[in-house]
Amino acid sequence: MRIESYSQIQSLYQTSRVSNTQKTRNAGAVTDKVSISSIGKDMKTAKDALAATPDVRNDLVDSIKSKIQDGTYNVSAGSFADKLLQKYQELG
Repeated sequence: MRIESYSQIQSLYQTSRVSNTQKTRNAGAVTDKVSISSIGKDMKTAKDALAATPDVRNDLVDSIKSKIQDGTYNVSAGSFADKLLQKYQELG
């Protein structure tokens, strides 16, 4: 490496001189502010209520389980077919 080429590059980037810097004024006075809209607050309330709700309704599940175990749970074939066709039509 040639010394004079390094000097030329150094003069281009001015690495030997300290650049002038400006002092920041009142850097501690700048603050950030966040505000949440009423829709955001409503969404948070709904999310919290949903999180507090159980995924399974144990009272219904337990009653159906006991009927199945006792052999007293009956499903009408016609009712089942009607509901199956209704769901199929909703999807199509």
